[in-house]
Amino acid sequence: MIRDKALALGFDAVGFAAADLGPEARTRLADFLAAGQHGDMGWLADRADERAHPRALWPEARSVIALGLSYAPEDDPLATLARPDRGNISVYARNRDYHDVVKGRLKHLAQFIVSRFGPRGAGGQGQGPEGHGTEARGPEVKVFVDTAPVMEKPLAQRAGLGWQGKHTNLVSRRHGSWLFLGEIYTSLALPPDPSHADRCGTCTRCQTACPTDAFPAPYRLDATRCISYLTIEHAGPIPHDLRPAIGNRIYGCDDCLAVCPWNRFARASSEEKLRARPDLTAPHLAELATLDETAFRSRFAGSPIKRIGRNRFVRNVLIAIGNADDPSLAPIAARLRTDPDPVVAEAAAWAEARLCDAPPHTTPRSLQNRTRS
Repeated sequence: MIRDKALALGFDAVGFAAADLGPEARTRLADFLAAGQHGDMGWLADRADERAHPRALWPEARSVIALGLSYAPEDDPLATLARPDRGNISVYARNRDYHDVVKGRLKHLAQFIVSRFGPRGAGGQGQGPEGHGTEARGPEVKVFVDTAPVMEKPLAQRAGLGWQGKHTNLVSRRHGSWLFLGEIYTSLALPPDPSHADRCGTCTRCQTACPTDAFPAPYRLDATRCISYLTIEHAGPIPHDLRPAIGNRIYGCDDCLAVCPWNRFARASSEEKLRARPDLTAPHLAELATLDETAFRSRFAGSPIKRIGRNRFVRNVLIAIGNADDPSLAPIAARLRTDPDPVVAEAAAWAEARLCDAPPHTTPRSLQNRTRS
């Protein structure tokens, strides 16, 4: 019944698991944090116990409903990498913010669960979809979309949606590496689905595809070397030794996802809000570098890109410009050497030096403590 409703709401995958992760996922998280491979993402460590133990986050949780929504692209997601004057944006960020799309559907499903399994007649309605208070003799629910200490991928594997591949992301036999995930924690005791077996076999395509060698071993990610981390989560100057490998990737990176052989079974997403906007498929670097705060906010309204702000985004664009091997872009970089933001100004000086064959630019001492090597 819940599964049918989830599919009717437009989810592409649904599964059920007990509100427990098991020792393997907890060990993997502990090792990741102990190695410092989470970089600036201190929030991963701050609530590690809640992340590792669903019932530490919410003691009433008995079951987890794992949901997946496909965002598989229509075309080759790496095609823009061959056009150095254009910016390559990760597939998931080429239209609307998926948090809004997925969370809206989760709330509808949570409301259905409360109304269907709650007490009938005059006795209260259980707890609402955000877990806020009621009287409740019926089921309680909480919804999550990547905004709370929830280990989405291991839970999705335990619920049978797929398995965590060697690139550490979820892989589905039907949807490849292109699933957005969301969860509903509930006080209901629901029959669990079988956990999904690992089907990566001997394949290592995702490992060898990484431009920055961010995988020290299969199933292990060093986020401090990951282009998605560097262009989205990392706020300071990007380490100079990693900049050339970033190429024209200005927001995220899809290389390890895109080469997964299981993608051949994936159909393009049917969700219109997740299909690529033409202006975000291969935007001109020269145009993006001119964005001020107002223009940035206008262009990326409703997009996940808006979250990182104009300064971090233009920093990324300038690194792509520096990698473009096109001297005609040097004046654009030169104009931004005096940008009020010191990280933008440093990236501009680096890009201009690269394009003009000048000596390598040295990061100002004031910024050196903001750079991870």
